[in-house]
Amino acid sequence: QVQVVESGGGLVQAGGSLRLSCAASGRFRSINTMGWHRQAPGKQRELVASITSGGSTDYDDSVKGRFTISRDANTVLLQMNSLEPEDTAVYYCNVNGRNVFFVEFNLWGQGTQVTVSS
Repeated sequence: QVQVVESGGGLVQAGGSLRLSCAASGRFRSINTMGWHRQAPGKQRELVASITSGGSTDYDDSVKGRFTISRDANTVLLQMNSLEPEDTAVYYCNVNGRNVFFVEFNLWGQGTQVTVSS
């Protein structure tokens, strides 16, 4: 079984920084893509950033130049700088991989609140 545990988040003023961390643990064959999504009130969940096992990254246009995603084995970090009130949302970690039976899985963390005050 695979567990996804997030940490970080909180309240910060506009222009400030926060860092989110997510770790995948348990029994699995491989972890492929790890990423962060967010969901603001009344809006759909959207991709913020992702990183593959090979280190390739993808960012939403709204966070390019401000957010940086990085990865160390099965832990992914999201460094968020120059935060704006529009970044306020619940942030969810997503982990894609294969279990010991080579079956693909796609798991979500419990979510962590990020609030940016103006």
